Amino acid sequence: MKKLLGCLLVIAGTTGLAPLAAADKVLHLFNWNDYIADETVARFQKQCNCKVVQDYFSSTEEMMAKLLAGGGDYDVVIPTQNAVEALVKQNFLMALDKSKLGNMTNMAAGFMNKAYDPGNAYSLPYAFTTTLIGYNESRITELGIDPADWSIIFDPAVLEKIKGKVTVMDDSEELFAAAMKYLGYSVNDTNEQHLKDAQAVILKAKPYWAAFNSSSYIKELTVGNVWVAHGYSSDMFQARADAKEANRDFSVNFVLPKQGAVLALDNMVIPNKARNPILAHEFINFMMAPENAAELSNIVGTGNPNASANAYIDDEILAISAIFPSQEQLATLETISARKSKERRFISRLWTEVKVR
Repeated sequence: MKKLLGCLLVIAGTTGLAPLAAADKVLHLFNWNDYIADETVARFQKQCNCKVVQDYFSSTEEMMAKLLAGGGDYDVVIPTQNAVEALVKQNFLMALDKSKLGNMTNMAAGFMNKAYDPGNAYSLPYAFTTTLIGYNESRITELGIDPADWSIIFDPAVLEKIKGKVTVMDDSEELFAAAMKYLGYSVNDTNEQHLKDAQAVILKAKPYWAAFNSSSYIKELTVGNVWVAHGYSSDMFQARADAKEANRDFSVNFVLPKQGAVLALDNMVIPNKARNPILAHEFINFMMAPENAAELSNIVGTGNPNASANAYIDDEILAISAIFPSQEQLATLETISARKSKERRFISRLWTEVKVR
């Protein structure tokens, strides 16, 4: 890879803060599971003569609960767009110092200046994923089931053929969004009857599922314990690669359902209580360098909001429509918006009913 600019130690001088000793330079990163390549972390540590300490979350609810309960002293957090909006409203985030973020010019205009953070005052795009269907291609093909349809996790007539071999996300927003798409509604529909309709669909399908699972479905798909999983495109990319590497007697694939799905735009933010905001800015700028951003696609399997990264992304990955959707597919995708408190309480009640029944 091209040699990147050295870490901006001059930042310390311009802010009036003394540079930290190398032993004290630690970046505390709060990220999704399996959402940055080890190679990328190692390069940042070497380049900046620092250490990266990572904590992980598997759902937005889990992330928000930890942050708002007092665990907000991370240097960089990677929340999805609706969580950014909520964190901004909570006055939880530090305004970004754009003078330290020269690589912003690499970002694609279509992913900047979004309604959840006008002018990117507090956040910058990191990667995007779709929430879709991962499946055991050999088993599902044998059964004659169409994997590109939400009926594969919601229709009892279809589920009867794969009972106990399906997992869905343990995430109210994601599962309700899938059910809403299955019914032909928007994922951001606030009509209470429509949300109850979605709950009814979930409850009818629940007896056929093996588990609610947002953390280990990669492994379950890879070893063949489940044949269908509802989850993130980057995770399904990993599951496919793992199954191939392990020489399984089946293949794993993933697909966007024809009714549409969720597109999640994840972002880099700095909490107000960050321990090292100087190093946090260095990390964000580092991740916007095209070579580093490209590793998110090449190794992790994410979509990429960095326009300059495309030149470094493998052509075979750019050709995977579930990672880089076509214009026609993009028209069927929606991002989840932050809900008002009344709406959150209503969905929380519906979700509790789903889990206990």
